[in-house]
Amino acid sequence: MALSLKKHEMPVQDPQVRAHNFDEVALGYDEETAVAEAERCLHCKVPQCRKGCPVSVDIPEFIGKIKERDFDGAIEKIKEANALPAVCGRVCPQENQCEKYCVLAKKGESVGIGRLERYVADRYMAKNEEVKPIEYAADAQKVAVIGSGPSGLSCAGDLAKKGYKVTVFEALHKAGGVLSYGIPEFRLPKDDVVKKEIDNIAKLGVKFELNSVAGRLFTVDELMEEEGFDAVFIGTGAGLPRFQGIPGESLSGVYSANEFLTRCNLMKAYKFPEYATPIKIGKKVAVIGGGNVAMDAARTALRLGAEKVYIVYRRSEAELPARKEEVEHAKEEGIEFKLLNNPVEILGDENGWVSGMRCIKMELGEPDESGRRRPVAVAGSEFDLDVETVIVSIGTGPNPIISQTTPGLDTTKRGNIAADDETGATSKPGVFAGGDIVTGAATVILAMGAGRKAAAAIDEYLKSKR
Repeated sequence: MALSLKKHEMPVQDPQVRAHNFDEVALGYDEETAVAEAERCLHCKVPQCRKGCPVSVDIPEFIGKIKERDFDGAIEKIKEANALPAVCGRVCPQENQCEKYCVLAKKGESVGIGRLERYVADRYMAKNEEVKPIEYAADAQKVAVIGSGPSGLSCAGDLAKKGYKVTVFEALHKAGGVLSYGIPEFRLPKDDVVKKEIDNIAKLGVKFELNSVAGRLFTVDELMEEEGFDAVFIGTGAGLPRFQGIPGESLSGVYSANEFLTRCNLMKAYKFPEYATPIKIGKKVAVIGGGNVAMDAARTALRLGAEKVYIVYRRSEAELPARKEEVEHAKEEGIEFKLLNNPVEILGDENGWVSGMRCIKMELGEPDESGRRRPVAVAGSEFDLDVETVIVSIGTGPNPIISQTTPGLDTTKRGNIAADDETGATSKPGVFAGGDIVTGAATVILAMGAGRKAAAAIDEYLKSKR
């Protein structure tokens, strides 16, 4: 049989139906489709796909197991390197990582590596197998992990497997970081996926302390000097929203994407009044930005009842930083893209509520330092967009609470913690950091890779201290 140059289609909910519910959009492969997709893998002598994986999953090996229908062997192989396979199978930008290097991508479409990872992870979770707790030595050293997002979870899981007693401190009332508060239910189910993945890490013996704000309830120094932790990993992410600084940003009806998604995802505003967090959405909504978070916010607004949702982005479609799949899903659901436009003012009514947004048309000039062509305003091209809600999604920065309360911890000009790329070591002995708090906002899997590297470095550091 001739080798197919196209991936097997991912079954999805009908766009007209899913635009009005929070159920997962992508439905996942069945067994026969997964095996057929695995059979597209060429098993190259020098597999390039692995070099695109930030946590170094043995991709050809786990795909080979799927071919043999050894699904238990496949998940075991993945879990050697990846603590959150059901999450990564859904939200990793595989097209820019492992799948980008697949030989098949040169002539057609790469093997659906992410889809296969999701299939075996979901199959494993459906079995509800008991996770064996770690048997800790009586004199096991203690490590504190601050933040329960992807980098913290990955670091905690690896350290537990190495025999360290790990306590994860989380500021919010639920573990998961951006997995819980940032990514919508329709892309990443909270109870069926995120909670189960975190529960599996807890079953290893990792303790989770919720509602624990580092820098307020305790400092990094207090954890080490008073609470007896031998090392600390900081994985607090980048949750501080950025705004454009244009007039009208303080009007009622303007949200940061961070606040908007946190209300919906973590505090279940989409189930109001069943849950006590309200959220007001007008009939017409503008989302400023073009990344994955902007797509998430726009698609969430639609599901909350908005009749018209615009994505307003200052560059063209070719420069959109969001995943191609997310852009396609947004378009299918009826979201309108106002490309090459930039807001200059948010307009308000006499009661202080949003009544519109003034934009200016843009054209692309020479490339900037990111390699993307720089948008330039077209003089005299202003126009008003009729909207009642504006969601700002132009990036996030690091919360300064830990750096301000930790003497001797160096930061960068942007306020990120300065840490070694390979080890996560900071300027403070015994303190390591990784993920978005170091790099700025990036991907789940890059944060997990940083957590894994830091766990290995913490292991080396603590062995040398024995």
